[in-house]
Amino acid sequence: MKKTVPEIAGRKQLARVPDKNPPQKIAMVTAYDYPTALLADRAGMDVILVGDSLAMVVLGYESTVSVTMEEMLHHAKAVRRGTKEAVLVGDLPFGSYQEGPQQAVHNAVRFLKEAGMDAVKLEGGATHAETVRALVQNGIPVMGHIGLLPQLVSATGGFKVQGRDTKTAQRLIDDAKALEEAGCFSIVLEAIPDRLAGLITRSINIPTIGIGAGPECDGQVLVMHDLIGLFDRFTPRFVKKYADGATLIGDALTQYRHEVQAGEFPGPEHSFTIKDEVIEGLYGDK
Repeated sequence: MKKTVPEIAGRKQLARVPDKNPPQKIAMVTAYDYPTALLADRAGMDVILVGDSLAMVVLGYESTVSVTMEEMLHHAKAVRRGTKEAVLVGDLPFGSYQEGPQQAVHNAVRFLKEAGMDAVKLEGGATHAETVRALVQNGIPVMGHIGLLPQLVSATGGFKVQGRDTKTAQRLIDDAKALEEAGCFSIVLEAIPDRLAGLITRSINIPTIGIGAGPECDGQVLVMHDLIGLFDRFTPRFVKKYADGATLIGDALTQYRHEVQAGEFPGPEHSFTIKDEVIEGLYGDK
């Protein structure tokens, strides 16, 4: 059965209120094409994010900044075709919403109309509250994203944990509240100390989805290629590899090359046959 945005919004743990039967935490993963979306959906993921991490793990760019709206839409369409049940979220890339609400609405509509996404995600806190409000008022569900903002790493000094001093920690709390007030149905918390993430989670009434933000969030998200070990340029501390995909695939390719070069593949079981009389009719008796 197809999951919905309201259902995900209702999966709030409300840790500050004891509950013997809390809702199940939200499991979210990225996907960028038909086969990975198909696998993620079959695994029962609640949310699939077509993340702008596409830039680095699929397209080979140095950062997420380079990926374009057209590239995001191209991959989002493929993910849509591989998904039946999960909520689909399209990640608004850098340059697709920075000019203001009008630009954001235009590009978000494309995600929903052209690529079949259920919602969009954008990076930034209180400074983007007006944009979030405009999107929501136009019927576009929005997932927020605060803490480490990959689209702004060049301006903020790299991939660093956010909120380790009182001033920045308070700003993150304020950002979360501003996004909730603007209408976000959930917020990604990235690279935030675990207890601060727990405090943020308890201070708002919409789900938080952590990535490097500890266990107190209402859900978790990981990049597919990190999770299955396919991206080895670097591995963030918060990533848990559930498979060594790079080694597995590399071994398979090496074995294939060896068998081809040695004349071991293809064998009779991989080949098609033809009747003797057909061959004889082509070449005649010798």
